[in-house]
Amino acid sequence: MTHNHRLLIDADTGIDDALAILYALRMPGVQVEGITTVFGNTSAEQAAENTLRLLEFADPGCSIPVLLGADRPLLRPLHPHSSHVHGENGLGGVELPRAPRSAGQEPAPDFLVRKVNESPGELTLVTLASFTNLALALELDPELPRKVKGVVSMAGTIDAPGNVTPVAEANVYKDPEAADRVLTSGLPITLVGLDVTMPVRLSKGHLRSLADRAKPEEAALVRFMAEASEAYWAFYGHSNFFVEEAPMHDLLAMQAALCPELFTFQHMPLRVECGGALTTGMVVADRRAIPREGTGVNVCVGVHAERAIGQFLSVFAQEA
Repeated sequence: MTHNHRLLIDADTGIDDALAILYALRMPGVQVEGITTVFGNTSAEQAAENTLRLLEFADPGCSIPVLLGADRPLLRPLHPHSSHVHGENGLGGVELPRAPRSAGQEPAPDFLVRKVNESPGELTLVTLASFTNLALALELDPELPRKVKGVVSMAGTIDAPGNVTPVAEANVYKDPEAADRVLTSGLPITLVGLDVTMPVRLSKGHLRSLADRAKPEEAALVRFMAEASEAYWAFYGHSNFFVEEAPMHDLLAMQAALCPELFTFQHMPLRVECGGALTTGMVVADRRAIPREGTGVNVCVGVHAERAIGQFLSVFAQEA
C-alpha cells in the first residue's frame, strides 16, 4: 500500500485520543510511525500503557513504537490529571487486555527529533496533548521547523470559550510556556481548537448505529469506543448540558491532518499568554490590520460537522 500520510502522534491517551488513534490506524494510506506520550488526561506513564493496550487490541498489523515523554510542564507545577473527564485510567474505566510489550527506552523528544531527521520533509506530527514534548524536541534540534512536513495540533481557542478557564483550552493551559515556544518557533503548524471541536459531537446514537453496520472485524473496537465514551458523555452532560453526546476534540485534529478538505483555515499571528491572573493559557491572535505580535499559524476556523462525523464512522462500517 502507498502511504500518503506518514504520522507521528503525541498524545495523553484518554478517550478522544483513543478514538483519534483508532481512526488513524484504520484510514487507508496512513502509516503511524510512532506514538509519544505526555502528561495531561492522565500521567505520561498511564498514557503509554493505554496506548500499548490500544495498539494490541486494534492489531494494526505492524509494531508501532510507543515512547514515554514529559511527566510535568516545562516551568510550572503539574496540574491534576483529568480523571473527572476520562476516568481513573484515562479510558473511561474500560480495562483493555495488557499488552505483551513495554514502552521504548528512548525519551520521546529524542525519538521525535531522530524520526524527523531520518525522513526530512516527510513526517507530519499530530499533537493531541500539551506541547511539552515538542518544545523539548525543539531544544534538541532548533532546525526542526524546516525538516517536519507539518504539525497539526488540537489546542487553544480563538473566539470560543475556554474549557479550563474562561479563555484557556486544556492542552495550552497545562503548559503555556511550551505552547508559546512551539507556536512562535516557525513550525508549519495547523491549530485545531475549541472553535471547531465543540460543535462536532459524537453521540450515543452515532455509535449505536455504527454497531449495527460495523465491519465484523471492527465490532470489538466499536464496543470499546461506546463503553469508553460513556464517561465522556456523562462529563459533558454535567458540564455543558449535552445529552448523550460529546465533542471529539482530538479526532478533529487527526481529521484536519488527513482530510483537510473538511475544514476551512485562516492564517493568524499567535502568542500564548503566560502571566495573566485570569488569562494564563489564552491563545492571543493579533488580527489588527498591521499585526505586531505573534508568529503566523494556520488556524482552523470552520468545519463541515456532519461530514466529519460521517467520515469517522465510515472507516469502521460496512459499505452500504
